[in-house]
Parts: sequence; C-alpha cells; structure tokens
Amino acid sequence: MTALDVMWVGLGGGIGSLLRWWVGHVTGRVYHGSFPLGTFLINITGAFIIGYLSELFSVDWRDRYGAALNSGVLTGFLGGYTTFSSMELDAAKLNGSKGAGYATYYLVLSTIIGLIAAWCGFALARLQG
Repeated sequence: MTALDVMWVGLGGGIGSLLRWWVGHVTGRVYHGSFPLGTFLINITGAFIIGYLSELFSVDWRDRYGAALNSGVLTGFLGGYTTFSSMELDAAKLNGSKGAGYATYYLVLSTIIGLIAAWCGFALARLQG
C-alpha cells in the first residue's frame, strides 16, 4: 500500500459519501413512506455497479485494493456510497416503529435484491465481453 493508494481511497470515499447523502436527500424529499427507500436504492445501485465493474475489470475479490481504479472506485467510492450501517440503523428503527417482521422483511429484501443486482451487473459486464 502506498500513500497514493490511501489518497485514492479517501478521495473516492469522500465523493461516494457525498453522492450517498445527495441520493438520500432527494429520495427523502420525494418519498415519504415508512420504507427506508433511500438507503435501499443506494445499496442496490451500489451492488449493481460493483458487480459490473469488478467483472468488467477482472477484479479478484482478494486483491481489490492495489490499483488506483480498484482503490479509488471499488473500495473508496462504492465503499463510501453504499451503507451497511445505515441499513442496520433503518432496520433497528423499523423494529421499534413497525415491528420485527417489517424490519426483517427490509433486511431480507435488501440482501436478496442486492445480490440479484450485483449478479446482474456482473452478467451485464460479462455479456459486453
């Protein structure tokens, strides 16, 4: 790891976090339901993009930290953009307000749709050659 790798991760993470904030903000202004749609959309689109890019650039999951593209985009940007901790917080809040069944539904749906999105991104990149 070099200082340049750290810079790419930090820069990508900052940009990804700002985009996450913006998407959550816009979603919150448009959607007023009880389902945490902003976090859900952020994580699903992030899963699709990371699946797509990791296949497109032949990234091995054990070595996605070295190259500037991997460090800046996969680890930094998409790590800053997607948000496991917010998903867990949303589930905890749903558990308190809507009950454990609704919180479990949200977590299971997020996980299954996220896996499907990552696979679709992977498959799309593979189709493109």
